[in-house]
Amino acid sequence: MEAMRGGKFLQKFRLYETRSKFYLVGRDKSRALWRVLKIDRLESTDLGIQEDPTSYTENECQELLWRIHEGNRLTGGLKFVTKCYGIIGFMKFLGPYYMVIITRRRKVGTICGHDIYSIGKSEMIAIPCPIVCPNVANSRDENRYKRLLCSVDLTKDFFFSYSYNIMRSLQKNINDKNTGHVVYETMFVWNEFLTRAMRNHLKNTDWTVALVHGFFKQSKLSLSGKDFWLTLIARRSRHFAGTRFMKRGVNEKGRVANDVETEQIVFEDTPDDIPSQITSVVQHRGSIPLVWFQETSRLNIRPEITLKSDVDYKATRLHFENLVLRYGNPIVILNLIKTREKKPRESLLRAEFAKAIHYINKGLPDDKRLKFLHMDLSKLSRRKGTNVLGLLNKVASDVLELTDLLHCEITTTSKPLDASSGQGSCDIKINDDFCAATMVPLLLQKGVLRTNCIDCLDRTNVAQFAYGLAALGRQLHVLKLTEEPKIDLHDPLADDLMDFYERMGDTLAIQYGGSAAHNKIFCEQRGQWKAATQSQEFLRTLQRYYNNAYTDPEKQDAINVFLGHFQPQQGKPPLWKLDSDQHYNIGRQGTLSEETGRC
Repeated sequence: MEAMRGGKFLQKFRLYETRSKFYLVGRDKSRALWRVLKIDRLESTDLGIQEDPTSYTENECQELLWRIHEGNRLTGGLKFVTKCYGIIGFMKFLGPYYMVIITRRRKVGTICGHDIYSIGKSEMIAIPCPIVCPNVANSRDENRYKRLLCSVDLTKDFFFSYSYNIMRSLQKNINDKNTGHVVYETMFVWNEFLTRAMRNHLKNTDWTVALVHGFFKQSKLSLSGKDFWLTLIARRSRHFAGTRFMKRGVNEKGRVANDVETEQIVFEDTPDDIPSQITSVVQHRGSIPLVWFQETSRLNIRPEITLKSDVDYKATRLHFENLVLRYGNPIVILNLIKTREKKPRESLLRAEFAKAIHYINKGLPDDKRLKFLHMDLSKLSRRKGTNVLGLLNKVASDVLELTDLLHCEITTTSKPLDASSGQGSCDIKINDDFCAATMVPLLLQKGVLRTNCIDCLDRTNVAQFAYGLAALGRQLHVLKLTEEPKIDLHDPLADDLMDFYERMGDTLAIQYGGSAAHNKIFCEQRGQWKAATQSQEFLRTLQRYYNNAYTDPEKQDAINVFLGHFQPQQGKPPLWKLDSDQHYNIGRQGTLSEETGRC
């Protein structure tokens, strides 16, 4: 975990303007540190940013602003624009640069005293003053690109922290010392491209926030009179990201569609928000790592699956090599798609996936071979008297015997954090101050469970809940909150956890598939009326079909622009005039982070 200026993080800002410059004044929460950033408004096409190296007091900063006002009195002086909570990034289409800022935030949780926020409201502001804006700034194509960018709703499912690297798991934060500029280039920071120009120029991340896209929920639960906090985080990868039929399978860099890291964190409730122990477990979901796709169809609710040849399963191998870099060994694959069908669709991928794993394993030593488990969940759920969740929970318990989980003891001291401190050191926030802390890992997670169905939405979410439930039993046990490392499916805590995973599943399904998740197995577990469940499932199928066929192309365009996979250029065709093949290839060539191998 990163220390910056002795624990002083800029997190509240006020934006001012003169005719020639924007002045962004940032301060820390305690109002002890004040900084100033200057942005040139007389440059029509380039981004001119200058950071004032001085650290001011509040009075010194007010005096500076007064002097700026007096020096610009003849051209209108210094005017207040808005308060904000950080820069999301800068974007350029065909004309000037725009600055995207957070103007409202909501606190959604706390991890070891570090506040986690979502975005309440954002605003996009043109940088040049009106007298220097080129004509293209108000052209039809420019305005359409602006609408595309603004259609990415930053108030939904994006979250960030000023002082905690929320884009990384707790275990990575403890073990990996790469911080600051580098963390923006990891796979879960969605505004990496938007912040790149500023970070490269300033060589710091003091003014920007790193946005993670996915799901975050934290609640206090109770067990036998003892309170504990449960946090569920889903991080969606920005590599090969998009909507259901626009992004399928694996690309040549080994990146899969709908790649999501799920982390479940548990710690006991304490008066000062600093637990003495904390546990975490990570699992993964992602599209079947074969080269396959489906063409969007307005006539067919279930388009044909096209499977392409991949010599020696190169892309599949790259994907699993990337997983090993991220999580270590073993990699356990839980494949939930159908084994047999009247008209082969999923079963084609089932056979090819098994063949790919067998081929890859031939070149690996015994201790590093991929472990492939297959359960035809659709078939099992139709079989009378079969307890699907019970079967999945048994598989999850067996996998946890292989991978284990993270369990740390936390001790704090009043000594300031030493940047050269060894593994396990981190900064912990108590009230508004940071003190040194030592996280001593008693257990470390090794490897990961990778689950998939055909979309990695519905069946996958059920399996992830089963794994989360098995993990929660062990997490509470190592925290000495339970005597047995197991929670029964009918325990009230299982219902609480199911609510977490059901909400996460709905959120991720809307992001990727266009509708809430199909939760038939959850509904049956709760004993809900079958007819009502069937009606709900049918409506969700229709909603998903409509969104996939009619709204996803523009949604994919917006994602490609936001992530920088498509960058508009004068004299080149606009995004909406590209044919389907060109659309499909956007983002497949890899971004800077993919090429450098960061994950």
